[in-house]
Amino acid sequence: MADQPTENQETIKKIKDLIKDEKVAMLTTVSPEGKLMSRPMHTQEVEMDKEAIWFITEKDTEKYRDIDHNPAVNLAYAGKSYVSISGTAEFVQDDNKKKEYWNKILGKLLNTSADDPNVVLVKVTPEIAEYWESGISVKTVKEFVKKMASSNSLEEDNDLKDTVHFNENRK
Repeated sequence: MADQPTENQETIKKIKDLIKDEKVAMLTTVSPEGKLMSRPMHTQEVEMDKEAIWFITEKDTEKYRDIDHNPAVNLAYAGKSYVSISGTAEFVQDDNKKKEYWNKILGKLLNTSADDPNVVLVKVTPEIAEYWESGISVKTVKEFVKKMASSNSLEEDNDLKDTVHFNENRK
């Protein structure tokens, strides 16, 4: 029985499956003035088992200054489903990892190379995530009709939405 995955582990796997093919996330940071700022970022790697989602940016950007001032971030993925991940960002200087993630598109986009000291990795450690499935319209309609006919609220026992708290895995 100890080998059975917990509900939280199953939800984490589901979230990873939902975002594995979504290459762009909207990264929301908090500016020093307290304003929320969202920018599209290309996801380099999703390592949910290591609680890490990786991006590449440059140090001379507003997002770098925002994260340096306040590391609280949110990632939003939208495609066949919607996933929102709140977490903490940190900068990592790992030349091997930068080279592993580097490609021609990044080189053109950033107009530099992986060896540029201005290029930095951003590691987001997820703390809480929610997802909403929308790609299966029949399932969505069926779930909605079931909820409307029930005395429960739409939030209770919703098969199309789930939340995971990553720190529960550290216990």
